[in-house]
Parts: sequence; structure tokens; C-alpha cells
Amino acid sequence: MQPNAYAADCPSRQILDRIGDTWSVLVVVMLADGMHRYTELAKRIQGVSPKMLTQTLRGLERDGLITRTVHPVVPPRVDYALTELGQSLYGLVEGLEKWAEAHIEDVQAARSLYDEAQA
Repeated sequence: MQPNAYAADCPSRQILDRIGDTWSVLVVVMLADGMHRYTELAKRIQGVSPKMLTQTLRGLERDGLITRTVHPVVPPRVDYALTELGQSLYGLVEGLEKWAEAHIEDVQAARSLYDEAQA
């Protein structure tokens, strides 16, 4: 089967869902500078619930984008890092993050105009 993200049954659509998710984007961008522990990710990514962060990390690991390393110490220590595949994704999602930060004022202005026209 030839990949076609427009086809409802194409697995590539699942990948788009994963990499288009806000939490996934932020995790990938954060891990681009090296390994981080769960607590570091949770602290830096404000607003993500523990459940969502855990689900996001598991999904990224399952898709081969990050690795999870458990160190045999007490208390347990777990580090997350980008894989080579995850690093190849970084440039794309970093662009999304930078675009969002650079254009938030434009988007907010457009929303205001839209909302005023709808009122």
C-alpha cells in the first residue's frame, strides 16, 4: 500500500496525529537539547497533566521517536531522549513552535476581528 495521509485507513495519519499533538511537539523540542527526566519535563511543560505526559511519552516511545532508560538506583531514575528518528523530526516541530511564538499576536488579532464580525 502506498502511503496516503488523505486516505482514512492509512497508518501515516496516526503519525500526523502524534506529531501534531501539542504535548508531543513540546516534548520533542525539549528533548532536542539532551536527556531529561520525567520531573524535568513535567516542570517545564506547564499545563500538561501527569496522565497526559505519561501517555505522550509512551506514544512517542512506541513510535520510535524517544527512548526511555531506566537506571537501577533507588529511587528509580528514568531518562528520556530523542532517537535518531526523533532527531529527524525535531527540525519540523521546532519550526512549528517558533512559528506559533512569532505569530501569536497576528493570530490573536485575526481571532478578535472574526469574533467581532460574528457578534
